[in-house]
Amino acid sequence: MPAPITARRLAAGEPPINFAAHQFRAGNLAGARDDFEQMLAMLISAIHPGARAIAANPGDWGIDVLLGDLSGLVVIWQSKYFWPAVTRSSQAQIRESFDSALAAADRHGYQVSQWVLCVPSSLDPPTASWWDRWRARRQRETGVLIELWHETVLREMLARPDAAHVRRHYYDPYGPGPNRPLREVGPVAAELDQTLFVRQLRAAGHSEVESAKREYFNADLLAREVHAHGAAAEVDALIEADGVAYGIWEALFNAAGQAHPANPLLPGLHAAVMGDIRESVAFPAALNAGAVHRCGLMHRIVQDRRAGWVRHWRRIAAEEAA
Repeated sequence: MPAPITARRLAAGEPPINFAAHQFRAGNLAGARDDFEQMLAMLISAIHPGARAIAANPGDWGIDVLLGDLSGLVVIWQSKYFWPAVTRSSQAQIRESFDSALAAADRHGYQVSQWVLCVPSSLDPPTASWWDRWRARRQRETGVLIELWHETVLREMLARPDAAHVRRHYYDPYGPGPNRPLREVGPVAAELDQTLFVRQLRAAGHSEVESAKREYFNADLLAREVHAHGAAAEVDALIEADGVAYGIWEALFNAAGQAHPANPLLPGLHAAVMGDIRESVAFPAALNAGAVHRCGLMHRIVQDRRAGWVRHWRRIAAEEAA
């Protein structure tokens, strides 16, 4: 049986491509969008000499990268940093981007022959079904060839010899080093208000949850980075760290339940768990995770519906899944 793709690439000296690297470098999703777009401009120009980025001043005419002349026939690439997946909420943006590109072409007297949507992730099943129908219909209506460059397509292109410099520049310098940097939550903070781990905190009476969001955001980036990198030692360390955090929660949850048999809010549970996680020396050193990341791993456990901060946490998790 052949070795897994990740193992073959590591053996060949090529680290796997992790599109979350744009978030690590920029520190937030807004910066990641710009960084991803700049990478695409380099990649496309490497594969299609003559392609060029178009600056938004004040608008970009619905063009991120262009091949051709704006007096004739053009190919347009549209960058959208949808992360970690392309979902129903992205559909309106996709439609608007395509319509904007064609409207600009009509206004300025050139013709779009091909429109390519570039995303660093994959479509979930409902959105993939929508995309297939929308693409077929709009191609018939407009005569424009519509393509999707999703994460698999982009990785294949970045693995080509003529794109080696792009891969090296954006993805090869893997790893945050011995001290993992902390990232600010930024624009995604409002989106985290709807997450299960925040709902569980609210149920326990927590009114301030901004530090919890920061912890979760950084731990989630860490976990995605580790899995994308594929190094066995770090993956094992992440699994062990998850087990340590879960074990601390389980012991203190049972103790809180015994100490407060009539109080469903289990007062002090969250503070006790996070305090023990911060002070614990049981977390594996190979993960290079500080206190913020370790606390965030506990929030990920809650988000995964494996724990909570009140006695009836399972009911809250079930309501979230419904």
